[in-house]
Amino acid sequence: MEPFALNYARPAAELEATTPYVYDSGLQLNVLFDGRIAARDHGLMRELGTTTSTAGSKTHFDD
Repeated sequence: MEPFALNYARPAAELEATTPYVYDSGLQLNVLFDGRIAARDHGLMRELGTTTSTAGSKTHFDD
């Protein structure tokens, strides 16, 4: 017997998106390519709402 959902489930589409920041393990923060802390860039925060780190939970905001 096969569960009903398996007949209709599809893999999530891969989105090609780039982030304007990278994780800095020394600072333990996301930083912009020019070295500034990403969470302090108000324009970026308005556009993205948050910066999430791949080092931890995707539900936490940058400190």
